[in-house]
Amino acid sequence: MSDHPGGAEHGRARHDAALARATAFFEAISPQDVDRLDAIYAHDAYFKDPFNEVRGTAEIRRVFAHMFVAMDGPRFIVRETVSDGEQAFLVWDFEFRFRRGSPRGVQCIRGCTQLRFDEQGLITYHRDFWDAAEELYEKLPLLGALMRWLRRKAAG
Repeated sequence: MSDHPGGAEHGRARHDAALARATAFFEAISPQDVDRLDAIYAHDAYFKDPFNEVRGTAEIRRVFAHMFVAMDGPRFIVRETVSDGEQAFLVWDFEFRFRRGSPRGVQCIRGCTQLRFDEQGLITYHRDFWDAAEELYEKLPLLGALMRWLRRKAAG
């Protein structure tokens, strides 16, 4: 409980603003934005997804820079946000094209992100949740066939 009137509302408004800023950033991210991650992430922020686990804006910058090298037209479409104090969740679709090989056309990965913000509204914790086997590996020609076969075998 806050010691001054409106303290809880002020904190909620600050976190809502941080969530809105983060959502807008992810939905509009471009290669040029990678160099501006310090505006949205705390210096020692933690980031984890199915392929990376890093700390600090320099390492997070490397993850996002690689995304633009490895994929054509990557973009996030945030479908829903849920906020609870300093923590928030984003439900998103990630659309992209593979740069090389198949499959051709726009691919879509569905997932969600858990974020935590500091008092300045910067992201201190970013954890992506998505099923790499279903959402990515099954879309690759040779690996996809193996993953679909394994899924059928595991299902009985």
